[in-house]
Amino acid sequence: MRNAATAGIDVSMPSVARMYDWLLGGVDNYAADRRECEKLLQIAPNSRRLARNNRSFLRRVVRVLAQEYGVRQFIDHGSGLPTQDNVHQIAQRVDKRSRVVYIDKDPSVLAHGRAVLEENENTLVLNADMRQTDEIFSHPEVRHLIDFTQPVAALFVSVLHCLPDRDRPGELVREVAQRLPSGSFLVVCQLVSSRADVRERVTELMRVATDDNWGRVREEHEVRSFFDGMQLLEPGLVDVAGWRPDSAVAFRSKPGEWVEWGGVARL
Repeated sequence: MRNAATAGIDVSMPSVARMYDWLLGGVDNYAADRRECEKLLQIAPNSRRLARNNRSFLRRVVRVLAQEYGVRQFIDHGSGLPTQDNVHQIAQRVDKRSRVVYIDKDPSVLAHGRAVLEENENTLVLNADMRQTDEIFSHPEVRHLIDFTQPVAALFVSVLHCLPDRDRPGELVREVAQRLPSGSFLVVCQLVSSRADVRERVTELMRVATDDNWGRVREEHEVRSFFDGMQLLEPGLVDVAGWRPDSAVAFRSKPGEWVEWGGVARL
């Protein structure tokens, strides 16, 4: 019998959020998710390390924006399942008044997320499609929590590869950027590979596994185009393992492997 957390969730269909959870060593996943992750590891053996690098990047970005740039508002697009050190926990360690909106439409994320992420009056989990910018920015709960006259950090961390080209992820990023006040920040990273065979094999695996609810692995120049006309913070666009690492030892990928590629722009 399903419990309240899994009611209405098709556990026979893999979920990108739950696959990511498994790669991070989480427990909020099912056999279908683990099966597809094993297939993924056959194509891209560094996928576990990549997922951990990406999560570490998210932690560093939020901490840097909160500590060094005074950002107190964050909108996390495609937030995924809660794990250790979620965005609001990092930001609120710097300032307990920091406000965070988590946006996702995955039933698994919503079921688990609201129990963990809505810890206080300064956090919100919104059931919305991240492509619906008008709906998100005009939503009463969002406007109650976020002051759009003050800087906001919009996060698109390891999520744009879930959007197919027909959804124009670059235009989505630019549309969000245009709606944010001056002094805001845009954080973007997505899966890329210089190898066509890796891009094609991973994209096909995920497309089939998610019943065509996925985008594709892209190339570095495509991610660079998302930031056209924007001012990048140092060190620019990089394998995220190398974005202001905490130590001299960063788990960088080997040439030819896929990586999370991106950076942070100030608007």
